[in-house]
Amino acid sequence: MMISVLVFCLFVSRFSGIYGLSMNYYGMRCPMVEMLVRNTVNRALDSDPSLAAGLLRMHFHDCFVEGCDGSVLLDSTKDNTGEKDSPANLSLRGYEIIDAAKDLIEDQCPGIVSCADIVAMAARDAVLWAGGPLYDIPKGRKDGRRSKIEDTRNLPSPFLNSSELISIFSKHGFSVQDMVSLSGAHTLGVARCSSFKNRLQKFDSSHEVDPTLDSNFASTLSKTCTAGDNAEVPFDQTRNSFDNSYFNGLRRSSGVLSSDQTLYSSPRTRGLVNAYAMNTARFFFDFQQAMVKMGLIDVKEGNQGEVRQNCRVIN
Repeated sequence: MMISVLVFCLFVSRFSGIYGLSMNYYGMRCPMVEMLVRNTVNRALDSDPSLAAGLLRMHFHDCFVEGCDGSVLLDSTKDNTGEKDSPANLSLRGYEIIDAAKDLIEDQCPGIVSCADIVAMAARDAVLWAGGPLYDIPKGRKDGRRSKIEDTRNLPSPFLNSSELISIFSKHGFSVQDMVSLSGAHTLGVARCSSFKNRLQKFDSSHEVDPTLDSNFASTLSKTCTAGDNAEVPFDQTRNSFDNSYFNGLRRSSGVLSSDQTLYSSPRTRGLVNAYAMNTARFFFDFQQAMVKMGLIDVKEGNQGEVRQNCRVIN
C-alpha cells in the first residue's frame, strides 16, 4: 500500500506547474479553500447522499466540453443557450452546492478561487465521502467565458460501443485503461429509462431484447420503465457507495447502459473489467490517476479565462 501511495504521489507531482497549476495554488491567498469546499460538500451529502453522483458527473461534463473551465455552470441568457440546458445535461444535479461553496469562499477571499476549481474539488470530495479513494488535485484553473448548447455534442452518448468510447476518450489523451476506470464512476448514481429503453424492446432485426443483457435484469428494467422515460434505475446495487460493484454487475450482464455493458462484451476492455471487479484497490488507484488527468483537459490560464464572482454569470 505504501508503494502505491508513493507511486501516485510521484504521478501527481508531474502535474505541478503544468498550465500554471499547483497543489498548493491557494496556499497563501486562500488557505481555507479546501476545508470550505469539503465541509460544504459533506453537509450536502449528509442530507442527500445521491448528490455525490451529481457532483462527480458535473465535473466530467464540464471537462469534456470546452475543458475544465466551469462552463457547465453558466446560466443561459436571452441571446445564448448554455451547456446546462442541453438534453445531455438536464439531469445534472448539485449546482446549489457549488454556489454555496463559492459564497463562503468569496466571503473569505474574494476574487481568488475559480468556479472550475470548486467543481474539481467538489467532485474529489464527493468521491471520498462516498467511500472512494483520497487523492489531491492541482489547482489554478480559470473560468471560461463560453457556454453553448451545441458544444455538448462532444459528450459521450450512452449508446456507444467500446470502440467508439475508446476513440472519443483518446481524443482527450486518455488510454483504454483511463476510459474503463473513469467509467467506474457509474458506481454512483442512476440512469433514466430514456437512456437505455432501446435495449428492452425491438433491439434489432434478430433480437427483441439486447442479447448482452441478463434476461431477469431486463425484466426488472422493463417493469421500472413502465413509469416513463424519466423513471430511474441505479447503475449498480450500491448506488451511493463508491466501490467496484459496477464492474461486478457488468460480469453478470447487468450493465444498465449499452456503454456500460460494452466494456465487458468487448475483448479490448473485458480484462480491465475483470481486474477491477476482483481488485478494488487497483480500481481506486487507476481511477484517481485518471481523475487527475481529466482535470487537466484544456485548462484555461492567464487571460484565456477569469475568476467569476458568481459561478452562473460571466464577470
